[in-house]
Order: sequence, then C-alpha cells, then structure tokens
Amino acid sequence: MNTDREVVRVVGAGPAGLAAAITLARAGRSVVVHEAQQEVGHRFGADLQGLENWSTKGDVLEALRDAGITTAFEALPFAQATAFDAWDRRHEVQSAQPLFYLVERGPGKGTLDAALFAQALALGVDVRFGSRMTRLEGPGILAVGPKAADAIAVGYHFETDMPDGVWLVLDDAVAPQGYSYLLVMRGRGTVKSCMFTGFKQERLYVERTLERFRRLVGLEMRNPRPHGGVGNFRVPATAVSGAHPVAGEQAGFQDAFAGFGMRYAILSGVLAARALLDVEDYDALWRREIEPVIAASVVNRAVYSALGNRGYRWLLRSQAWSADARRFLRRLYGPAVVRRALLPWANRRYRSAREDESCDHVDCTCVWCRCGGAEAAAAAS
Repeated sequence: MNTDREVVRVVGAGPAGLAAAITLARAGRSVVVHEAQQEVGHRFGADLQGLENWSTKGDVLEALRDAGITTAFEALPFAQATAFDAWDRRHEVQSAQPLFYLVERGPGKGTLDAALFAQALALGVDVRFGSRMTRLEGPGILAVGPKAADAIAVGYHFETDMPDGVWLVLDDAVAPQGYSYLLVMRGRGTVKSCMFTGFKQERLYVERTLERFRRLVGLEMRNPRPHGGVGNFRVPATAVSGAHPVAGEQAGFQDAFAGFGMRYAILSGVLAARALLDVEDYDALWRREIEPVIAASVVNRAVYSALGNRGYRWLLRSQAWSADARRFLRRLYGPAVVRRALLPWANRRYRSAREDESCDHVDCTCVWCRCGGAEAAAAAS
C-alpha cells in the first residue's frame, strides 16, 4: 500500500494525465508528471474541439467542477449546428441545452490544456517536459495518448471574420464513414475531414471538404495552417498494465461514433487517481462509469458505418435533431436492450486498429506494454 511520502508518477501531460495529477495532488500526494514533448497540448496546436455534453443528464462543466477539475478555459456553448447531406440539403440541429462546448486545444492562453496545466502547477505538481519514459517503477498512471489510427481528422487551423458557428457535412465523398466539420470561435477556425477509412486519400478528402464549405457557407481562411490528428476507440479487456492504471486514449476511452474524447479522458484520469488513493479496483471503476457509454458508441459506430450517404440523409431528416438533439443523442448513448443485443454484432463489425496489448504481469514496468503479446504467448507454450 502506498504511503503519503511516496511520489506518484504520471506519464503524459494530456487531459487524462493532468486530471490524474490534479486529483492526486488535491488529496495531498506528491506527483511528478513526465511529458515527452516540450509543452502541453503539443500535438494539437490551436485545434478547436467539442467538449461533449449529451451522454449524461447533467452539464459537463458542472461534472468537471464536481470532480475538482478546473473549467477556467474558454468554452463557448453550442445548442445548434447546421448539417448538410451528400445532396447539399441543409438540416438544422437544435437543442434546449448545449450539445457541446467549443474549446481550444494546445499550449496557448485560454486553452483547455493550459488551464489544466495551471491548476496542476498551483497544486504543486512537478511537470517535467522533454522527459520520455520507457519504464515506470513504483506507483503511477499511464496516459500517453493514442497508439494507432482508428480515425483521422485532417485539415487546417486558420483566422477568419466568419461568425461563430458549427457546420457539418455527412458525405462519404468528403469524409468516408465519418463527417467533415467547420468550427469557428471568436475569430479562429478549424476545418477538417474526420474519416474512419480511406486514410491514403486524405489529401483528396480535405480538398473536397474545403470546396464544399466554400460553396455552402462561404468558408474564409486567413493564415491557414495544416493540421492532423488520430484517434483510438475501443473497449479494452482491461485498463491496467502491470500494476498501473491506464487512462485516456491509451486505454481507448474515446467515443467511437463521433470521435469526442476529452470528457472521458479527463474522467478516466480522475478514476485512475482515485483507484490509487483508495486502493480500489480501477477496472471496476471505469467499467461502472465509462464502459456503458463507450460500448454504446461502438454500437452507434457500427450502425453508422453501414448506412452510406442515403442512410446519413435518412438520419438527418429525423425531426429529433431539430426538436431536441441533446435528448435524442442521450437516448443513443443510454442503456437500451436493443443496443446490448447489438453489441456482439458491433464488436465483430468494428475492429480497432490497435490490438489489446495490455499486460497482466504484476511486475511489469513498461510504459507501453507489449508483454501480453507474442513474447508472452511464446513463453507460455
């Protein structure tokens, strides 16, 4: 059992790692965070992303504050968006409450990453940049981010005079089995194709995305900067590697349907820290708090990927989107007998690009464990 004098090491200074460090420090523990890059949010630049607000009844910002996590970052609520189908037909999406909060990622002022970093520092967390760890001895948490591409989002960050807004295109010609999106917040914008297949033709899909938004909504970009990212989505067999809880995208905790992941990355970091503090079973914690939503997202992803353009149009025509989209999405992510019945089919149809490489070796110290792979199988034979 850990003593209060022991230093807990967290590997990775993303939202999951910083949330874990903050939770540990608030409980009086000494925490060192090891980050391979030279700053927080390095891989995101000035990316605009959505902090999802539909998978639970309460508001996500209140949930973060209740968990002791800061909300001192720019967060612009959106209760409406405009979506277009493959035939350029416009569909309005509206909600009585925010569907999500638009936030900026990266190291800059007002970003989510910078706010979490500032809270961690204020609590006495020692964040060491340029510290790339390959092994982790003693108490610690792993949160090093995605290790394979189940989806990619490629496009540009830019400055603009366009009004704040959210626009989507559901068309396999611009984003196969995914969607293209345009986000604008206070003079800054992000436009990307989020694709779940066809990665080798990403340049073509980005060009088509730009053309579509220029034609449909008058996309205007100044000082465009290319940017891309990857996402891992899966329900892990275990989120413990050796003796260490694994949080965030390293564990696969991200929405497989729409790609929203910040909320559950942060929650998994908090749960990983609580597991260490209270000597609880981390797998039991995340299975109770996270698995139902992640499993529902896998079913939603499998169904969506089978629809095609005519199916996307059929989906957008539903009056639920214009009546109360948040309520509709909550039903898609909530418990349902039909979704539970579909999960075995969805698991067969949807396969993460990352195999489950988690390790059940009690003495394992690898930061990115492969001890449960071919080597272990060979040793056991």
